[in-house]
Amino acid sequence: MQLGDMSEEAKWYVVHTYSGYENKVKANLEKIVENRNMQDYIFDIVVPMEEQIEIKDGKKKATLRKVFPGYVLVKMIMTDESWYVIRNTRGVTGFVGPGSKPVPLTDEEVKLMGVEEFTPDLDYAVGDSVRVDSGPLENFIGIVEEINYEKKKVRVSVSMFGRETPVELELTQIQKI
Repeated sequence: MQLGDMSEEAKWYVVHTYSGYENKVKANLEKIVENRNMQDYIFDIVVPMEEQIEIKDGKKKATLRKVFPGYVLVKMIMTDESWYVIRNTRGVTGFVGPGSKPVPLTDEEVKLMGVEEFTPDLDYAVGDSVRVDSGPLENFIGIVEEINYEKKKVRVSVSMFGRETPVELELTQIQKI
């Protein structure tokens, strides 16, 4: 089995921690993974954060806050050893799941949590002719000008009222002709 194959088997698990220990648990786990050479089993450790705008003394200030306080997400291949290592890390109270059997997150849950960047397989590229599948411009034909994977948007030049107009659409709103 190649390492590439193994990372395909890896799933995201939710680890419950003492409140306020999320970053310590992440740092401890990263050290353990390195010290025990467990990179083939534990691939990623995330404390999901989101930016929050606070207004203090009339000034806007961006701060980061934990999306799921008390939880750390770990992408790993579940083995007896990887389970044991995480379960016995200081600050960890256990895995989320019934009994001692952790339940991995579904792909849908991972997507909704925004933990992992998904780059959808697109059947179109810049310069291709496409048809808009949904939204107010449904059935319009256009040419792909730009694909922005980070924002999950695509800019399409559509002919409207006799002139070319650039419009921004979701990646899933168009289809190659």
